[in-house]
Amino acid sequence: METQSCVTILNEWDIVAARQLGRNVAKELGFGTVDQARITTAISELARNIYLYAGQGQLCIDRLNEQGKTGLRIIAADEGPGIPDIRKVMEDGFSTSGGLGAGLPGVRRLMDDFNIDSNPGEGTDIRATKWLR
Repeated sequence: METQSCVTILNEWDIVAARQLGRNVAKELGFGTVDQARITTAISELARNIYLYAGQGQLCIDRLNEQGKTGLRIIAADEGPGIPDIRKVMEDGFSTSGGLGAGLPGVRRLMDDFNIDSNPGEGTDIRATKWLR
């Protein structure tokens, strides 16, 4: 069983809405406060990347129930410029915006599963999953 909720990211208020959606879904699924914070931090980073680099996109939350396991999947998708060098952006400390460079590597560490697919000129699709323990 999967159900999906989405927020279209067009401005900074949409980042806040995506974070709130993620926290609410995580709470409904039974995640503790620490994992709720991890999930909302990952959502914040992914939504902010959509806003900063693609201009617009969607952040969706899937509620997962697979083989008796409950989880939450974040899907961040856009049709922006894409990422020319995925390996480079996955390096700790790399930043194109002058930030700390904890972005996508940080999301990967916060979540249990992480996958990124990006093609220059076509956009980016990132999927990150957290399983309930």
